[in-house]
Amino acid sequence: MPIYEYRCSKCGKTFEALQSIGAAPITKCIYCQGKTKKIMSLSSFQFKGKGWYITDYKKSDTANGKTAKESQPKKEGKKTDNAKIN
Repeated sequence: MPIYEYRCSKCGKTFEALQSIGAAPITKCIYCQGKTKKIMSLSSFQFKGKGWYITDYKKSDTANGKTAKESQPKKEGKKTDNAKIN
């Protein structure tokens, strides 16, 4: 269940409520019984690393069993020799 944040227009206090998505919004402040308004708040998680898309949802090329990245043609380029000549 998501946590919703509310702010009272009378006392100005902010509070959180654990509610189901289909629940009606809270209309009275839990502190002073004033009128409340649901406010937007920041999420409390972030993705790190390679992420769930690559590990769980990325589709592979089923024709030859390779991932989409592996099935792309490799670019040919000039090879240079960086060795020093004395």
